[in-house]
Amino acid sequence: MATKTVRAFSLTSPRPSFGRDLEKQTGAPILERMSAIDPIARRTGRFAPLSWRMRVAMGVLLIVAVITVLITNALLTDRFTETTRNRAELRLALYSGNLVSELRRNAIVPQLLARDPSLIGALNSAEYSQSSQRLISYVDEIGAASLMLLDRDGRTVAATDRNRLGEAHRQAAYFVDAVRTNTTVFTTIEREAGGFSFSYSRRVESQNQTVGVIVVEVDLAKFERAWAGISDAVMVTDSTGRIILATEPRWRGLTPEDALNQQPADTAIERAIQATADWTVQEPDAYLRGEAVMRIDGRIPFRGWTLTTFTTYASVREKVNAALALEIMGFALLAALAFYALSRRTALRMALFARESADLRALNDRLRREISERERVQKNLAVAEQSLAQSSKLAALGEMSAAVSHELNQPLAAMKTYLAGARLLIRRNRPEEATSAFHRIDDLIERMGAITQQLKSYARKGQDQLSDVDMADALASALSMMEPQLKSRRVKITRLLPDDPVRVLGDRMRIEQVLVNLLRNALDATKSVSDPQVEIILAAGETATLSVRDNGHGIEDLDSLFEPFYTTKQPGDGVGLGLAISSGIVNDLGGRLTARNGENGGAVFEMQLPVLNETTKAAE
Repeated sequence: MATKTVRAFSLTSPRPSFGRDLEKQTGAPILERMSAIDPIARRTGRFAPLSWRMRVAMGVLLIVAVITVLITNALLTDRFTETTRNRAELRLALYSGNLVSELRRNAIVPQLLARDPSLIGALNSAEYSQSSQRLISYVDEIGAASLMLLDRDGRTVAATDRNRLGEAHRQAAYFVDAVRTNTTVFTTIEREAGGFSFSYSRRVESQNQTVGVIVVEVDLAKFERAWAGISDAVMVTDSTGRIILATEPRWRGLTPEDALNQQPADTAIERAIQATADWTVQEPDAYLRGEAVMRIDGRIPFRGWTLTTFTTYASVREKVNAALALEIMGFALLAALAFYALSRRTALRMALFARESADLRALNDRLRREISERERVQKNLAVAEQSLAQSSKLAALGEMSAAVSHELNQPLAAMKTYLAGARLLIRRNRPEEATSAFHRIDDLIERMGAITQQLKSYARKGQDQLSDVDMADALASALSMMEPQLKSRRVKITRLLPDDPVRVLGDRMRIEQVLVNLLRNALDATKSVSDPQVEIILAAGETATLSVRDNGHGIEDLDSLFEPFYTTKQPGDGVGLGLAISSGIVNDLGGRLTARNGENGGAVFEMQLPVLNETTKAAE
């Protein structure tokens, strides 16, 4: 049972000494400190007595406090007692339901096992080698304490506890009653070691002859073990008023009255503590171990059983005392505030409060100014963001215009060359070759349209349909487009190509655009060289790598090479968008475009693209 707790509160405790506390804080006698404030104290050397109004007010406050505490004690005691009783009744219903559920769950087991063909066959043939094992497999599923199979003579022939094999139960009530009736029999037997055993039994029949009895022992002791962890005392009595289950082992086999009388006599100290501790208890139902308890009885719908719980009033006392302590503390604080209101220092504190209020108002004004300034800055920031967005749009428009001019410059130059050649061929009466030049001009016109379409959709990444591209064919097409510039410059072109075709997944038009840009940069880099050479190497490994090497003067600023509008050409020769656009195209195709200076001089540009294989096709 719970340990007894005693809480006492004094309604007439002495008031705290405010004078001594003030002396400790100020370091001077209280009389001298107050004399500087009160002229009467300065003249008389003592404080003026409280007025009769203040005395009446303090008396009224004390009476109100006492009445409030008494009323609160009565109301809270009734309320918490009723709450505790309701919870005890709820627990009683829960315990009762669990008991009935366990009993009813096990009541059907003998009826099922009595029809088990293997058990009936074992009783008929007297062969029980597998019967105990079968019962052990059943007991885990059923949840019973134990199972026993008795033959017609009451001898244990199979059991979950093998130590009980061979025991004679011919005189046991569960065997005799089961043989006499064709229904399931419930039996309660008191053990010699203490406690009770509860079992269901039923006779086993074969061809209308009794061949044995099946006994199912119900494990109700687990409820006692579960109840041992609660603060309440619980007991179950049968129809004769005998206690068969209890949280107190010494109660088993007794009547409730005898069980409650089995407690040591109260000592004088215990009786004195009981008299002071029970001042919040109203009419206790019983006393258990010298402590008042609340008794709740409930009927179990099984063979006239009754479940009884005993709940202490300790929780009620603790809750009531806690509420009363808060209430008394509130009145004490109220009295302290009343004494504080009499002090002459109230005016000084009010001045301090006024000064703090002024500081708060100044702080409030400063916060308002900061809020206004923040709102103004936010408005300016919004205007700046709008201006920045407009500037970005204009910059993007400028880049697009420059890109269109740059990309169309090459086809237009080639067309001009082809037209001059066609005119010369017509004059020389070579129309077939002139027709070929016109076809090339037609191809360049289609290419210009494709370039404008690409530049228009430059911002839309990854939406173009990719296809199988042979890098050697793309290189040949790019060299064909650059043929006029190559002939006019007489540049030595060296091509190193593998025997097997190198294929990538990409856009052939855009790959050719990158190759043309790289070749044109190589030609521009070799303008000042006496023996211009360009070497083109195509290799295939994990990636398809196409390298364009020249013997020019190399690259000075590699970090800014791929940035838009960066160029080393003379004004009018380029705007610095070719390599930036080429890098973006290669990145869109899943590759990368790099540049470095060669070991023997000149620049090396490498375009790496994923090789087209089964994995690439599956990913696409």
